[in-house]
Amino acid sequence: MEYRKLGNTELELSAITYGAFAIGGTMWGGNEKKDSIASIHASIDNGVTTLDTAPFYGFGLSEEMIGEALKTQDRTKVQLLTKFGLVWDGSNQGKGEFFFNAEDNGKQIPVYKYASKANIIKEVEESLKRLQTDYIDLLQIHWPDSTTPIQETMEALETLIQQGKIRAAGVSNYNPEQIKEAQKTIKLASNQVPFSMLNQSIQTDLVPLTIAENIGIIAYSPMERGLLTGKYFTDSKLKDNDHRNGYFGQFDLQKVKTLVEELSSLANTKNATVAQLVLRWTTLQKGITIVLAGARNAEQAISNAKAMDFNLSASELDFINHAISKTK
Repeated sequence: MEYRKLGNTELELSAITYGAFAIGGTMWGGNEKKDSIASIHASIDNGVTTLDTAPFYGFGLSEEMIGEALKTQDRTKVQLLTKFGLVWDGSNQGKGEFFFNAEDNGKQIPVYKYASKANIIKEVEESLKRLQTDYIDLLQIHWPDSTTPIQETMEALETLIQQGKIRAAGVSNYNPEQIKEAQKTIKLASNQVPFSMLNQSIQTDLVPLTIAENIGIIAYSPMERGLLTGKYFTDSKLKDNDHRNGYFGQFDLQKVKTLVEELSSLANTKNATVAQLVLRWTTLQKGITIVLAGARNAEQAISNAKAMDFNLSASELDFINHAISKTK
């Protein structure tokens, strides 16, 4: 495993980071608790020291399982990344920005973006309890909230740093203008954004800014929620309540299938899977600090970690980039 310094902080994070969205179950067709906890342990055993979660993932379940899994681990050797700003329990009392309706056990639950100072303080206390810890290594706003001034949100994060409840502050899904506004109040550690072979839009204006400002980029959905593994072109069937049924529709699936087939030829020479090749490629892209990879069982977790067991030469990167260009 490779460990990388995050932005201007002292945090050293694993290049492959455990993404805990799927183990929450919500929007992913459910989960198996035993397998989820095993995936966390397997990740740590294979060098993945950084875990990224959020209260919204499973409406608290993802954080709770991480807290349970870490009871047998040395907390000082694990970096916990979580978020705030998505409210589903009605505690926002109609304030904030409506985001979408999330399905949970057949019910439609309205989710709001809400990043007021009071809500941030409340959410952090809840996250600390679920995670069974007294500090969070990196706290990130989950999505921008247009109803709360960025200055107010960032001042709350600064207060939490001073209190020792968080070690660093980051954002998620922020555009360059929002980052510039936030930087007036606090020095951001990171911005967590979508990035993959099929979505490299951040390279145009966001990456140059983050490099200039020494802000880390945390890449999420590098495998486009499993699409780039290739298994959904064979015999895998998604459950009806899996959000990927709609998500995959944005892509030209025939072109993606061709890309996966081309990548598999190179992956074979590395004794690697296509998924591992995709992850390794992502870790080598300009401006990317760490890459999130989800795992729902120990086998997937080990496979993700082993993506760092090989390197890619300049000619191999050219081959991959040429194959990607055909999907445009």
